Amino acid sequence: MQSDGPDFHRVAAMPEFRALLAAKLRFVLPATVFFIAYYFSLLILVGYFPSFMATPVLGPVNLAYLFALSQFFVAWLLAWLYLRVAAKWDAQAKALLSKLDDGGSSAALLTGARR
Repeated sequence: MQSDGPDFHRVAAMPEFRALLAAKLRFVLPATVFFIAYYFSLLILVGYFPSFMATPVLGPVNLAYLFALSQFFVAWLLAWLYLRVAAKWDAQAKALLSKLDDGGSSAALLTGARR
């Protein structure tokens, strides 16, 4: 019987697809854990060490303000790193699609069309 949906089982069984998922996980998981830890460290530091975080740095600007502002820069840095790494994932995905395209259309494979 011909399937109307994508042939995900064939794609998911390919070692290239599994390598792509593993590469994504190797970046996304540590980056997420780092950012969550960085984000909540401000709350923890302000909650448990308020006098330290109130240390003035430049006029009315204290460590807490600098730390809070640094979170924007950390988010931008992670986004920039993600874009750089995602370009490699795009290349891996294109290679996977070209391997799937064995004389026919890779779109036909992904839509479940049979030859």
